[in-house]
Amino acid sequence: MPLRWNISSRARLLSGGDAIVVSIPKSGRTWVRAFLCAYYCAKHRREMTLEPERYHEPGIPRVIYSHDRFEERTKGSGWDRLRGKYLIPARELRRARIILLARDPRDAFVSHYVQLTRRTRETPDELKEKSASDLLRDDAHGIRSIIEVMNGWLKEFSGSDNFTLARYESLRPDPEKHFRVLLAALGEDSPDRDAFAQALSFSEFGNMKKLEAAGAFESKILQAGDVRDPESFKVRRGKVGGYREYLSPKDLAYAADAMRRLDPRFEYER
Repeated sequence: MPLRWNISSRARLLSGGDAIVVSIPKSGRTWVRAFLCAYYCAKHRREMTLEPERYHEPGIPRVIYSHDRFEERTKGSGWDRLRGKYLIPARELRRARIILLARDPRDAFVSHYVQLTRRTRETPDELKEKSASDLLRDDAHGIRSIIEVMNGWLKEFSGSDNFTLARYESLRPDPEKHFRVLLAALGEDSPDRDAFAQALSFSEFGNMKKLEAAGAFESKILQAGDVRDPESFKVRRGKVGGYREYLSPKDLAYAADAMRRLDPRFEYER
């Protein structure tokens, strides 16, 4: 595996967590984060926040969320990469519990494309002007890059006893079952019944979208880019297989060919 280090000031933000959730952008981590935060806030009778670790309450784990190597590829300058600015330090991966949140790379790509072009103000103009077809083939943002990073993560993490693979496509149809698995990965083997029910209700897709539209949170984690544009919402569609509505037949064939390289342990159609 490629070496990983982080000698930038950002290393502190990526260290000291009880657990680390790693994902490609737009793989459902805001939803997962909302559930976990709602659960621990409800369990400890604290006001809801997307940063519950600020309460310094025993029993509320500090969870770090990172795009790790994908963020290094797509955001990092040469100087950033030299310092490992976006990388989780190797010692943290050896120490903390690791949850790899996976989503079908085709759906993740389309949602990432929409976010770059409709939501993220900092996106460079040359990227905003690209079509979905062009970005699909981009060396950094494209689907082959997504697959390469996902394969690398699975190879790097899967040998650890503290590793859990979570699939967005499993969470969507049965969140009650699979959120219990995620809580178990955090050491919560017997979830509080009332807190669990509250967290499920809070993180329900329709409620999340309503809260985002109302600007219920100050955090950028759950704010619409433009409340007049549904495509700019962080909680946008959440549809499994929705990529087919955005990609041309030629693009679908290109994506299908790229999927042949995806590690079969992710259990996606190849």
